[in-house]
Amino acid sequence: MKIQDLYKEYDKLQLKYGDPNLHAIYNGGCTDNPDVCFIFMNPTGKNIASLPDWNGIYAPWIGTKNIWKLFKEVGLLENDLYEQIINKKPKDWDEEFALKVYNYIASKKFFITNLGKCTQIDARPLPDSVYLQYLDLLKKELEILKPKVVITLGNQVSSILLNQKVSVSEWRKKSELLKIKNDEIPVYPVYYPIGNGIFNIDKAIEDIKYILQKHKI
Repeated sequence: MKIQDLYKEYDKLQLKYGDPNLHAIYNGGCTDNPDVCFIFMNPTGKNIASLPDWNGIYAPWIGTKNIWKLFKEVGLLENDLYEQIINKKPKDWDEEFALKVYNYIASKKFFITNLGKCTQIDARPLPDSVYLQYLDLLKKELEILKPKVVITLGNQVSSILLNQKVSVSEWRKKSELLKIKNDEIPVYPVYYPIGNGIFNIDKAIEDIKYILQKHKI
């Protein structure tokens, strides 16, 4: 099975849980044993790849700015590409540039995905019951990817994936092994660094740097 084999299921769930006028956002980056897999919550309409006239890849954070600072600060994004990103307005992202960014991400051996692929028009909170509809699909992603390390962003995603109540403030620099088929993957809950969580971005950067250094990434 390949990652692309899951896309039809994401499209079905978009019609059920997302905005019907927006496209589901899948994932992107290195799909061949990435060093690290970042798992966020769910996409919003700020991702211009979700718009009906987009003909490129359906990957997270296309047309946005803030998250790329995190990847730059932890050493996963070169300064030149970061400057190109922050100098672009959302409408200036085109299919070619999005592919350039994600080809670079793949070359750095990391992968970006969301627990929920259902794009909402805004950043409204989703209940656990919606995210749980995606949990088995996320585990299939991880089974296909076989990442060295998983980093979950925020309490809700971390709690659902690890099947226990997680407060990231109590889990800093700590991990738990997640069994996926015959593999055991260390999962590190980290502060969510975007939106209301922007005030915790420095803590997220500190913890991610520690994780990457510990695993020699």
